[in-house]
Amino acid sequence: MVIQHNIAAINSYRNLSTNQSALSKNLEKLSSGYKINRAGDDAAGLAISETMRSQINGLNQAVNNANDAIGLIQTAEGAMTETHSMLQRMKTLSTQAANGTYTETARKNIKAEIDALNKEITRIATTTEFNGEKPLSPKAANQALTFFIGATADKTNAMTVGQQIMTADALKLDKVDVDTTTNAFKAMKSIDAAIDTVSTYRATLGAAQNRLEHTVNNLKVTSENITSAESRIRDTDMADEITAYTKNNILLQAAQSMLSQSNAMPQGVLSMLQ
Repeated sequence: MVIQHNIAAINSYRNLSTNQSALSKNLEKLSSGYKINRAGDDAAGLAISETMRSQINGLNQAVNNANDAIGLIQTAEGAMTETHSMLQRMKTLSTQAANGTYTETARKNIKAEIDALNKEITRIATTTEFNGEKPLSPKAANQALTFFIGATADKTNAMTVGQQIMTADALKLDKVDVDTTTNAFKAMKSIDAAIDTVSTYRATLGAAQNRLEHTVNNLKVTSENITSAESRIRDTDMADEITAYTKNNILLQAAQSMLSQSNAMPQGVLSMLQ
């Protein structure tokens, strides 16, 4: 028996320190909800997790971008719904004026209503706005809206939608007249052409909106899948961690008890010296 070096106590103390460290990590993981709290916990896992988080953030923002784009399209399409309605009324009026039974005064009244509708078409086109963008105004000439709908800096994630001016003069309606039967026929043709123009652009926007809605669904599914994968890498499995905590807590108490007993062992030397 020796008293200079209490190997049993040293061994018990080493195990006590190990168990204390393990228990501290258990508590950290249980309280934070993450099994990776620093690079030292799992360097490779942390790197993969951060890459996934970056991708998830990009996907979630892409969803917001696509929803904003849908909002803009719906705003423009809603405005053109009214434009279509007014064009249909103008077509009715010009067809009415093409009838030779109308007097000059009646034609002037019809023209006055057509002029009022033209002004409203122009007003709607110039004032329809979404977050500062006016997709139907003269400012939209030769411009396109680009929506970024992906998580990576890839050109394939950029979606472009052309803008189109929808004022009365752009639709070539500002000079329509119904003062004669001949001019009324010309007005009907101009209005039909304007209706076709509005219909075509509405169809273009409708197709873009459908694409964006599918894009949003796909982005959400991708984000959910990557989030699930990232969770498996980084999140704490509470059941497993509680089991480990219980084990390490028992081992810690055992080590404390053994250290106490190991420290008492040299006391036996005193009885030998008596």
